[in-house]
Amino acid sequence: MPYMKSLVTCLNRMITDGYTEDFKVTDNGLEALQAGKIYKADEVSVINFFRFEGASDPEDNAILYVLLTKDGLKGTLIDAYGLYNDQQISRFISQVTSIAKKSTKANL
Repeated sequence: MPYMKSLVTCLNRMITDGYTEDFKVTDNGLEALQAGKIYKADEVSVINFFRFEGASDPEDNAILYVLLTKDGLKGTLIDAYGLYNDQQISRFISQVTSIAKKSTKANL
């Protein structure tokens, strides 16, 4: 699918599909930047995720998490993966108990 070829095009597709909130992991939990809310790991579901590999540089490896909160807020969280991942994001995601990977042929 064309939206899967790059992080930017996939992110734009998620936004078109209604995943408009930007999330950031902080010491307090998952922060919804526009809504100004904080969520604990048990209040978040990973609906889908996509990995992207840079053509020649390991620093270009990224993962896009598509998230849904218990109160219905939909958005995305981006992290590097592998050697350059953000440990705080990795710890938070490892605590999320609802993680799904949908087929690339399915719509979100």
